[in-house]
Amino acid sequence: MSREELAAAYAAPNRHYHNLSHIEDCLAALARVDGLSAAERETLTEALWWHDVVYDPTRSDNEERSAALAEQHVRAGLRPEVGRLIRLTKTHDVGAGDRLGAILISIDLSILGTDPARYDAYAVAIRREFGHVSEGDYRTGRARVLRHFAVRPVIFPDPDFAAVYDQQARDNLARELASLS
Repeated sequence: MSREELAAAYAAPNRHYHNLSHIEDCLAALARVDGLSAAERETLTEALWWHDVVYDPTRSDNEERSAALAEQHVRAGLRPEVGRLIRLTKTHDVGAGDRLGAILISIDLSILGTDPARYDAYAVAIRREFGHVSEGDYRTGRARVLRHFAVRPVIFPDPDFAAVYDQQARDNLARELASLS
């Protein structure tokens, strides 16, 4: 699967947030990370490109399906680590000492810590992706997801991302939670 085919997958009409702009934002965030070896940067780049390649908001196995697809297409030496990293995006939980996992998850979640206008546009896009869900069910489910992140002592497992994004993410989460109740 070429980059063009990947980009086409991200351009599907039902993708309002999990689209090519999200991947571009993730890759831009990766470009700002210092201290990575060329191999680590390549691994993270592949994981970011593939982490949402399969996205169907009616299913719960998107991460597994994306990881499996990546493992079929990335360079053989990268397959196990790229697949592992993509699977972390299911829960956004990272083990102690997992630097690449911490960076990947922090990049994926960085939208939570953006300025309020950008965060609000993200929240609207997520709602559009879940247009098949009734308003009441959406509010309940979305609030559950947001509380999951809001109660964490650490939202961004990479300390550099936490320093930049944590407080704004907590403010954004609290604001959206208030709007859902």
